[in-house]
Amino acid sequence: MNRPGMEPQDSGEPAAPRLSATHWRSCLRSVRPGFLPLAALCAGLAIAAVRLEGHPLAVFDVTLAMLAALLAHAAVNLFNEHHDFVSGLDAAATRTPFSGGSGSLQDFPEAAPLVRRTAGACLLGVVLIGSWFVWRSGPWLLAYGLLGVLLVVSYTGVLTRHPLLCLLAPGLGFGVLMVAGTFHALAGEFSWLALLVSLPPALMASALLLLNQIPDIEADRGAGRHHLAIQLGAYRSALLAMAMVWLAFVLVALTVWAGRLPTLALCMWLVLPLLASWLMRLRAFKTSPGRDTLLPLLGLNVVILLTSLGLLNAGLWLA
Repeated sequence: MNRPGMEPQDSGEPAAPRLSATHWRSCLRSVRPGFLPLAALCAGLAIAAVRLEGHPLAVFDVTLAMLAALLAHAAVNLFNEHHDFVSGLDAAATRTPFSGGSGSLQDFPEAAPLVRRTAGACLLGVVLIGSWFVWRSGPWLLAYGLLGVLLVVSYTGVLTRHPLLCLLAPGLGFGVLMVAGTFHALAGEFSWLALLVSLPPALMASALLLLNQIPDIEADRGAGRHHLAIQLGAYRSALLAMAMVWLAFVLVALTVWAGRLPTLALCMWLVLPLLASWLMRLRAFKTSPGRDTLLPLLGLNVVILLTSLGLLNAGLWLA
């Protein structure tokens, strides 16, 4: 039921006549700030790679690049939140701290128009910053920018219906585009080092999204999605996610052994005890595939992702 003075929109969402603090709090929850450090860490890898290759770093440019990464991540989260609310998927999903949306629009649906507009504003900010770097560093950056915008606007509504594309999209966005693209924006040229550095976050970001789709398998199937978690099932999806994370660590070791990354990049391996614990939790999930064994698996995955990328950043900066 609509509140007095509110008219329904064609999209099925209520329109608020004026904004309040509750609208803004709901919008902030939809951003899911707890996940934004992933974007900052990926951009940080690019900045560290620029320094490693001896290019100058201007504070203004670095600030813009970091802001663009955060805005891009926020836009994805906001578009996803709005789409899942309007489609009814949020109402069908079993929410966890890692999946099923933030619940902000379920609690306060009047904020839906603000969430949609804020998503567009974040994307516009990315485009404006990207345009500045295109003017500065050359038209080749358009390839990163156009593909990035395409990923942001198409992920929830389109790519989640194609298993392989849905798996690769987060890694492409957070890894290759955010790391290699940010390097190109700051240094004005392509770098094989930046591309190598982008592979671990690419694998780990895709693994994160795959694992976080497990609690939503039934709701997503009912909404017409067809991602890899639906196709493989819960346990095999978790197994694939773990293999991708391990591959990220192996790639870092191999690139250090080949002399392409400094030895301190192996700081990432300090989370090995957490990986061992994750393996034990995966075995527990295989024998008892319920919420009580799944949630610790999801939580530890987030800790491994952020800690290992933080250590990789530290290793590259200390080199």
